[in-house]
Amino acid sequence: MSAEPDGIAAPPPRPSRRRRLWQAGAAGVVVAAAVTAALLADNAGNGVKPSGAADANATAPAADGLRHTVVEISTSGCGHGWTRPRPGTQVFDLHNSGADGAEVYLTEPKSGKVYGEVEGLAPGTTRPMTVDLGSGSYAFKCVPEDADAVTGPTVTVGGSQPQGPGALPVTQHDLIPPTLAYQKWIGDRMTELAHGTAVLKTDIDGGDLAAARTDWLTAHLVYERMGAAYGTFGDADGAINGTAARTPGAVADPSFTGFHRIEYGLWHGQSAAALRAPAAKLDSDVRALRTSWAQARMDPADLGLRAHEILENAEQFELTGRTDYGSGTNLATVRANLDGTRQLLDRLRPLLTPRDPGLPRLDAAMDRTRRDLDAAHHGAGWTPLGDLTHTQRQAVNADLGDLLERLASVAALCDVRRTA
Repeated sequence: MSAEPDGIAAPPPRPSRRRRLWQAGAAGVVVAAAVTAALLADNAGNGVKPSGAADANATAPAADGLRHTVVEISTSGCGHGWTRPRPGTQVFDLHNSGADGAEVYLTEPKSGKVYGEVEGLAPGTTRPMTVDLGSGSYAFKCVPEDADAVTGPTVTVGGSQPQGPGALPVTQHDLIPPTLAYQKWIGDRMTELAHGTAVLKTDIDGGDLAAARTDWLTAHLVYERMGAAYGTFGDADGAINGTAARTPGAVADPSFTGFHRIEYGLWHGQSAAALRAPAAKLDSDVRALRTSWAQARMDPADLGLRAHEILENAEQFELTGRTDYGSGTNLATVRANLDGTRQLLDRLRPLLTPRDPGLPRLDAAMDRTRRDLDAAHHGAGWTPLGDLTHTQRQAVNADLGDLLERLASVAALCDVRRTA
């Protein structure tokens, strides 16, 4: 793919590990599903009833109380069936009458904004798309597998009702500048990381294990701030920051290397002589990674997903203590992960600001989490997970849960969608 700029990987056709966080079971989800839920709650509280279903292309009121309209999805009949548009929260029952699976978007033709989507609509199946429509023009876009996108007829919703949540799709090229900026930031951290592991090696070679415990944490936190690049690191990530198998005696396996191998030794009474080889290997692996990074190619399509995954992994592995090999520094790691997430969000901000009205609330949630984590840091170090008070633990758990919900919208908004 010679047309791709230096430092950017050509995207695979459909990376198998990617997840669409907009999707919820069999239902299509609007760009900000929480907004729709809030509108429904407000309407119910104000005595406002959903629109009726007397139109020829609408079914009888469903159990959800919303107006349903059956819409055809195919290359020859994309969007057919929606003939009597009305504003408000409603459901389009999308029926794929074509021979191939398809993605379906409800768009504003002039701006290209997306107001709803359904993925993987198989031939012969019907799935719902819930949307909150205001006054304006809309059209369904049908994107069949292995074929060009087809845009259906434009439908105008009259009146003066404000439009619901929508967002411009993000393209591969939109993501190239933040990806290049993030790759540069990672490159700068590589120098810092290599310095840290060299200092750690010197400590251990000199037999100063007290200094090694301090310098181990400093170097490890540098690595933990680089979370969005782990997938690009390949096997080096396992060598540098891998964990042992969860079986008896696994910590003695020669394949267990890197930061956590040294952590285990430093906090389980192993001698400097026993740790010299693991420290030398860690230092060598880090220097090799720094050298190879100049040729690394991050996939721009993964950038938004990584913003969610960093703290998802922190919740799964750090807050459960699964990665604690004796240092009790899981909260320090979560704090470093939070810093890494902030770095990624800062580079995505030009794309997110016009698309995500919840960005200020995400920033506030990031700040609140930082404050709650910092409360576990004191002059002597970081409070181990098991020593947190019940109130502290509840606050950190709530912080991470809230952040993951908000970061899911970042992953969804930055998900590359076909437009042609």
